[in-house]
Amino acid sequence: MAVGLRAVTGVSGIEDTSARALTKLEAVLPHRLRLRVNAVRDAVQTGPENTGSNVPDPEVDAGLLMAVAAAIRDHEEIRFAYRDDERLQVEPYRLVSWQRRWYLVARDGHTDAWSSFRLDWMQLRIPGGRRFTPVELPGGDYPAFVLRTTAFAGWQVHVRITVYASAAEVLTRINPAVGVVEAIDDDTCVLVTGADSVETVAVYIGMLGLDFTVTEPPELVAHLATLAKRYSSAVRPAE
Repeated sequence: MAVGLRAVTGVSGIEDTSARALTKLEAVLPHRLRLRVNAVRDAVQTGPENTGSNVPDPEVDAGLLMAVAAAIRDHEEIRFAYRDDERLQVEPYRLVSWQRRWYLVARDGHTDAWSSFRLDWMQLRIPGGRRFTPVELPGGDYPAFVLRTTAFAGWQVHVRITVYASAAEVLTRINPAVGVVEAIDDDTCVLVTGADSVETVAVYIGMLGLDFTVTEPPELVAHLATLAKRYSSAVRPAE
């Protein structure tokens, strides 16, 4: 398992240094284990890195990752509980490792709706579902799909920030991993973004270098007010 995960992080029981050392073992793995390793490697893509976070990296059980990768390989639906929803059943297509978190891109075979799910929020149910015939993801770019959907639903903290600049200008200032920009008019847009803490969101929007307004969530508003006082005190003119 460590061999197949040597280039990624966030899996419990897997240390980077150990994974690198174990790469030499891949050639001598028994056929059964090599199939499991290859299933994970073939199912994974990586999204672009951005800034860090003050929240500990979530760990994903290696057994869960292996089971999902095998379902992707074998074109078998999976069933799982996800946060408050106990009855999800989807067609799994690709695992994406991004920002030290794991995401599954999947399709609802009944509605044709595509979604991404964080693996650390999933509890797999056994047995799974039926076999399915794969279809193409619209656009075909799994990491890009995860970036878009995570901006709206994949973080602990989600915000819509009014920025007093054109959408084009904001897009030149952000990493694609930060969020989605929606134009309002030539001089105003909305940045849809998020993170797993309000402190991390504050770092993102502070790096824009543009005027903005935030009205919710209350925890972010309060944190920005604290930062404003702190920064104002830091630049008080000398008496």
